[in-house]
Amino acid sequence: MTFAKRLMELRKSKGISQKELASYIDVSPSLVGMYEQGRRKPSFEILEAIADYFNINIDMFYRLKTPVNTRFIV
Repeated sequence: MTFAKRLMELRKSKGISQKELASYIDVSPSLVGMYEQGRRKPSFEILEAIADYFNINIDMFYRLKTPVNTRFIV
């Protein structure tokens, strides 16, 4: 799942608007829209603020849906 899709999913699950999220992370609502459309990527500081708002680790935005096979071939 892409960052854009994950962000939109989190925001909608919390029942907040782009404007509300934008206000918390101190950016414009149109920038939140661009993040959700995949047209822009947030800075590390904004990414931290978003993760803080949703009370998740930053890696949750980039975690794969299916686990990667980590077994080693010997």
